[in-house]
Formats: sequence, C-alpha cells, structure tokens
Amino acid sequence: MTSRWRLLVPGWLRAVPADLAAIVALVVVTLGAVFLPIVSETPLRIVVGLPFVLFVPGYAFIAALFPEAGSGPVDDEDDDELDEGGIDGIERVALSFGTSIAIVPLIGLVLNFTPWGIRLVPIMVAVSGFTLVAVGLGTYRRNELPAEERFAVPYREWAAAGRAELFEPETRADAALNVLLVLSILLAVSSVGYAVAVPKQGEQFTELYLLTEGDDGELVADDYPQNFTAGEPRSLYVGVGNQEHQTVNYTVVVAVQNVTFENNESRVLEEERLRTFQTTLPHNETWQLNHSVAPTMTGDRLRLTYFLYKGQPAQNPTVDNAYREVHLWVNVTEADAA
Repeated sequence: MTSRWRLLVPGWLRAVPADLAAIVALVVVTLGAVFLPIVSETPLRIVVGLPFVLFVPGYAFIAALFPEAGSGPVDDEDDDELDEGGIDGIERVALSFGTSIAIVPLIGLVLNFTPWGIRLVPIMVAVSGFTLVAVGLGTYRRNELPAEERFAVPYREWAAAGRAELFEPETRADAALNVLLVLSILLAVSSVGYAVAVPKQGEQFTELYLLTEGDDGELVADDYPQNFTAGEPRSLYVGVGNQEHQTVNYTVVVAVQNVTFENNESRVLEEERLRTFQTTLPHNETWQLNHSVAPTMTGDRLRLTYFLYKGQPAQNPTVDNAYREVHLWVNVTEADAA
C-alpha cells in the first residue's frame, strides 16, 4: 500500500523510483555544496563530492542499462544459474563504482577538447547533466516493466534484518560482534570526519611565470621576445598562482638591468624600473595580466626581470630580497639603429 506521504508528492515525481530520486537529491545537494558561497567552504563539499564522483553517475548509468530486478541464483536440475534479466543489489553497487570511475574521466577527456576545458563549472555541469539524463532514461525503462519485474531497493527488508542482527542477537558472541562492529563504524566515521574537517596542509608556494600569445591565440611558455627597440612596447603575460593556503597580497616589479658577472656572482651596473603591478589572490587562484614593456636602456644581453613580493616590495628590488623572480635576456637597440 502506498505510504500517505507519497500522496503529497506531485504525480510526475511519484513516478521516479525512490533510489533514483535519492540520486537526483544527491546531485542537487552536491551542486549546492560546491557553488553556494558559504557552504562551499565547509567540509560538506568533500563529504558529498566523493560519492558524487565515485558512485552517483555510475549508479544512474547502471539503472538505465538494467531496469530489471535480479532474481539471484535459481535452482536447476543440473546447475545453479542466474536469471538473465537483471542484476542483484551487490552487483549493481560494484558496477556503479566501476562505471563511475570510467565515466567521469571520459567526460573530462571530452571537455578537454572543448572551449570550456577541464574546469570546475564545466565538470559539474557535464557530470550532473549525464546523471540526470541517465536517471530519466532509467525511470522510463523501469516504469515500462511490469511491477513485479522492476528493480527496487529493499529498504524495509534491510532495516528489519539489521535491527534483528543488532538488537536481537542469537548468542553472546553475536552480541559482542555487534558491539565491535558499531565501535568500528563509529571510529571509521570519526576518522574520516576529522580528516575532512582538519585536512593536512600541503606545501606552501607561489608560482610566478611569463607567457606569450601563440599564433593560434593560446598562451604558451615559448617564443619570448628577445630583441627590443628603445621606447617601443612589446607584449607579455605575467602570471601568479597562489598555493599558500591563505589569501596573499602580491606586488610585481618589472625592471631591465645591465648585469655583469664576477666570480659566478651577478652585479647590477645599471637599472631601469619599468612597471609595478599589485593583486590580491585567495588560495588556489591564478592571476594573469597582459601588459607591455618598453625599455629605454640600450645594450646587449640585458636582464628583463620580474620581482615578486608578498605585500610591499623592497625599496631596491634584487634577486636576493624578492620572494620569487623570473627573467629574460634581451637586446635593446636605439630607434635610429634599428
């Protein structure tokens, strides 16, 4: 007999099997945990994100492929055989994990060849869309079957069996094993919860790099300008990646230097400061800026240097006092000579 609470649910939603409705609910919760401003910073993002990636798309896919209920082993005169129609619950769960591990990387591979690339929003949209389409197909195929042939998760049977095992053990040994099982589950849940709530902080570092724009419009770490004309700008991209596990204020100082080397040590003979940039970056964020440099100091093998500082820069920026540094060796000629 249909439960009374189901009568409050719209008719089209009542047609969705309970297990597939739970999959849809988990998709919605995961999207909220990932994109809602405050919730996305809590451990809930990891708690719901792991099953979303490792189980949910595979379960929806298997539900679409196998809408029939597995009947398990059937006694036969010669041998035990499995009903050819469907698969049982254990097989369904195992296949769900396996297909999820295959589906999500394939979706990422396809996105890699699209303009959106492998980023958080495209991945979430693609995996969620695939899951919802599979849920819709699975619902349709399951409802097309006679009621007695449809797969259904036996929640009540499992709950009754679990209650009997936990609270009505047949022997003292069974009771002791039940207590040990409960303690083990609590310990495992507590360990996972602690690991999620207090993650181990990884290595702290900041990336500083230079890029140029290729012929196809893509940014590449190649084909840097080497020959400049005094006063004429050349375009470059400077990038900063924050992996410091905290928000950092950065300052980038750009200078061209005439450098000599003595005893394997560099000494700056002359310097011209060109540009100064500032940005504030949260953890795991990247900042890139297209800019132009136009040195007026002339000479061969000058060092075009980018100094990176946390906070305010040093009054006299050098390689030694900078937090990070990258440079190019360039030649700058006078306009008339060019």
